[in-house]
Amino acid sequence: MSNRLQITAASPDPALLTLPWHIPLEEWPDEVLAALPRGISRHVVRFVKLSGRVIAVKEIGETVAHREYELLRQLSRIDVPSVEPVGVITGRRSRDGEELNSVLITEHLQFSLPYRALFSQYLRPDTATRLIDALAVLLVRLHLNGFYWGDVSLSNTLFRRDAGAFAAYLVDAETGDLHQHLSDGQRAYDLEIARVNVIGELMDLEAGEILDSTVDTVTVGEMLVVRYEELWQELTVSEWFEPGEMWRVQSRISRLNHLGFDVGELDMSTDVDGTRIRIQPKVVDAGHHHRRLMRLTGLDVQENQARRLLNDMDAFRAATDRQGDEEEFVAHDWLANVFEPAIRAVPRELRGKLEPAEIFHELLEHRWYRSQEAERDLSLLDVVPTYIDQVLRHRPDEKAVLGLDTATLRAIEDDDDLIG
Repeated sequence: MSNRLQITAASPDPALLTLPWHIPLEEWPDEVLAALPRGISRHVVRFVKLSGRVIAVKEIGETVAHREYELLRQLSRIDVPSVEPVGVITGRRSRDGEELNSVLITEHLQFSLPYRALFSQYLRPDTATRLIDALAVLLVRLHLNGFYWGDVSLSNTLFRRDAGAFAAYLVDAETGDLHQHLSDGQRAYDLEIARVNVIGELMDLEAGEILDSTVDTVTVGEMLVVRYEELWQELTVSEWFEPGEMWRVQSRISRLNHLGFDVGELDMSTDVDGTRIRIQPKVVDAGHHHRRLMRLTGLDVQENQARRLLNDMDAFRAATDRQGDEEEFVAHDWLANVFEPAIRAVPRELRGKLEPAEIFHELLEHRWYRSQEAERDLSLLDVVPTYIDQVLRHRPDEKAVLGLDTATLRAIEDDDDLIG
């Protein structure tokens, strides 16, 4: 191996030196390769077994390799769904002294597949639509962080199954560029590239008789634009509310949650008409809510419960005009003055029916419906009596449910549907 071989990596693995860098990548022996499905790429790409894990090795020019490595590192730091960069190797030469291309090394994204591999399996007819949804979400997240992709396509994306849907990850940043923010023109051009590329890729699948013949490829491509614009609108347009319209704030938050995004903060702003609340949405990562709520309050609850409780905590912070206070102090006051009093207001004999976090979640739901009916804000304590009488008393105790058979459980669920 040539002494000119250079490895650029934050944490280089010594095992990298054992790989046959003196051989062109397309000629690497099977014993070092991992048999994983590969997508279409303009470069030679191989999956390689290394130290008990799998890495992706892409043969590419030195300048481009270093640039893409740095871009992927930046995307990783801002928590954008993308492959993790491992390093760049330059100075490769064959045994005969012939110069070989540099390589970019990334971590293989476990449980991910290229879109062609997904279509080669038996999948539901709406697979193309679900992939488009995932790609739209990824593109919005990239644009929100100022990343211009430049070559948006299904080929440059990896997909993971996610509870009946898909999560998309950027795998090729070669043509990308990171800015403070993107202009409308940059976003529109990136989106047009995506639309054209997706239609072309789906037509290619159709020609190969891989795509369901009932799928309208042009319509699916156009759906990417529609889905993207819907998400961008929801995530970037500020809404203003009067202090007495907190139930409308909850409606906006619920709409964002339904689209798969979360509200990271609620800002306060004052104008000539008085104090109004502005929602500034923010995309956060999976598990974020559980970790944040545990850190702030010590409450150990499920992710969706944590999200709901945190939304209420943030609304409490905005309503009490404490945007400048430390988050920990606000959380302590919310716990002492909102959450715990609401739970204590429930009769002790009924508290075993649901977990406290679930009771609080249902109370928030009940308050939202009652506030909507009244067209004014109601406090949690205002709605506790009707929640107890109309909802909680009709629920079975959680412990009792454990011993029931399937038929009885189904009957209980039917009763719950009628009550809701």
